[in-house]
Amino acid sequence: MPSPASRQLPLAGLKVLELGQLIAGPFATKLLGEFGADVIKIEPPGTGDPLRKWRIIEEGTSLWWHVQSRTKRSMTLDLRSEEGQTMVRRLAAEADVVVENFRPGTLEGWGLGYEALAEHNPGLIMVHVSGFGQSGPYRDKPGFGVIGEAMGGLRYLTGQPGEPSVRVGVSIGDSLSALYAVIGTLLALQERARSGLGQEIDVALYESVFAMMESLLPEYDATGEVREPSGSALPGITPSNAYRTRHGDFVLIAGNGDSIFKRLMGVIGRRDLAEDPGLAHNDGRARRAEEIDAAIEAWTCQRDRDAILAALDDARVPCGYPYTAADIASDPHYLAREMIQTITRPNGKPLKVPGVLPRLSATPGRLGNGGPALGQHTDEVLDELGIDSETRAKLRAAGII
Repeated sequence: MPSPASRQLPLAGLKVLELGQLIAGPFATKLLGEFGADVIKIEPPGTGDPLRKWRIIEEGTSLWWHVQSRTKRSMTLDLRSEEGQTMVRRLAAEADVVVENFRPGTLEGWGLGYEALAEHNPGLIMVHVSGFGQSGPYRDKPGFGVIGEAMGGLRYLTGQPGEPSVRVGVSIGDSLSALYAVIGTLLALQERARSGLGQEIDVALYESVFAMMESLLPEYDATGEVREPSGSALPGITPSNAYRTRHGDFVLIAGNGDSIFKRLMGVIGRRDLAEDPGLAHNDGRARRAEEIDAAIEAWTCQRDRDAILAALDDARVPCGYPYTAADIASDPHYLAREMIQTITRPNGKPLKVPGVLPRLSATPGRLGNGGPALGQHTDEVLDELGIDSETRAKLRAAGII
């Protein structure tokens, strides 16, 4: 059962059933669980969520697992079996939210679609997360995050001009979809508080990425311009780029505010550019981006990174450098805001993980410990459903739990 502390959290008392695996759907339930929801994660017997074996493995379990699945309860259940499907119906009858990220139509084929579940629980909210959504000609195509990032327009813009596109170094399409799934869940809960009725939420990976693409579409529609990759620069917004230092590493400088630009030009000794009326506003600077970037890098390439950052900090010019994991783990600002937290894994070992967001002043989220062992809470959930020991023994013998 949820811990006593969770009763004070915003989503305390909310029961969430997670039917899915890997990233997008489970990331959404992670966020709900951090704010008090009781998340029951259904996993295939014997194998579990494939994420358990992704990236760096220690003692048989992915380190990623301990971030993605903290605060959840793990129950093993074969969803392809009639008995497993019956069990899901019983769980869904008592749930507030079901989150699933199977290919569209999969749950309906098992008799676990929204209409079937809502018949016994009209207030049920079902969140679908898929590559292309629950409708449309691409509905049945398999779609992972990288495909959603490509179709959503992000992949084309990522990289250097004239070179093959590159992927963002994390599963950003899945994570964006998870955020939309959580937003949709909270909106549906608000509506249910008024009407008493649940509804379905349809989140597509490619749409979640496309929604982040700013003015990409209206620029094309109005002018016919197709935005192209631009490396580290931000086209049409100047100056905002990466600049080489004396030792060959890079600093990031965002001097694109009008007054900030003048201060930046003062720091690098280019008062002529600071006072040039043609550069007073961004549209004029954007037309002369190469000239401005060259002037800035002529200054940065003669200095060490720390000296550059100190000078720009003094002038209140936004600046920084690309952080590695080592930089993050030791950064005083991260530490002061408690964004680096330590959990205890089931094996008793400590592990540093990101803190909980967003920050709430009165009811902040909970961190929990590492992700659960496979099927760790199966008996606990069966107890809550009133399943007797004889039935459990049969289910185990058949490999259903």
